[in-house]
Amino acid sequence: MKNGVSNIKLTSYDDLFGTNDAEQQGKSVIEVDVSELHEFPDHPFRFEMDAEMQELMESVKKYGVLEPILVRKRTQGGYEIISGHRRKYACQLAGKAKIPAIIRNYTDDEATIIMVDSNIQREHILPSEKAHAYAMKYEALKHQGVKGRKNTADMVGEMAGDSSRTVQRYIRLSKLVPELLKYVDNGELQLVSAEQLAGLTKEEQKIVLDVIEYLVIFPNRQLATKI
Repeated sequence: MKNGVSNIKLTSYDDLFGTNDAEQQGKSVIEVDVSELHEFPDHPFRFEMDAEMQELMESVKKYGVLEPILVRKRTQGGYEIISGHRRKYACQLAGKAKIPAIIRNYTDDEATIIMVDSNIQREHILPSEKAHAYAMKYEALKHQGVKGRKNTADMVGEMAGDSSRTVQRYIRLSKLVPELLKYVDNGELQLVSAEQLAGLTKEEQKIVLDVIEYLVIFPNRQLATKI
């Protein structure tokens, strides 16, 4: 890969598969057994059986999967999903045994960046999802040693239109213990307060968590700064 950035900025089907030739795209698509698919390690994006998933499942039942998923081969056998976790789940719900897929030989860092970029523009993303996704992409870009006019944090947030400062705040949130992140996701713990608490050690965060659960009171920004 001559340019680590150019192969990572994926905004369309053509960009993702590196060709505008429909015939060449078709030759790249194969049918993969759903049972051979494995989730991306530490995949930060979750999904549930909501109205959107129900609609996707019904579409898969009627028309099949219209856009192939993106995978890479695993050394342990089978395939690792880079983009298409929701489509794979919809196939399972619809009782489909196979799914169209495109196999690419991406490195761990390339696969991580593509996985994040292909999900980060979804309409509904929880703070915890964005926090862990940004942290993963940030580390992957650092490993690649990508250099240019933009700093790494800017590159992390550009797909979602987030500034370097916003990216850094979300990455800081990824250091919260899961129990506190759940309170951020449901809106009980404010982002600005959570950002301050993320600077505490895990042991200190658990003490704060115990106090929150005992008193049923969530610290505001001013209090969180003093903790």
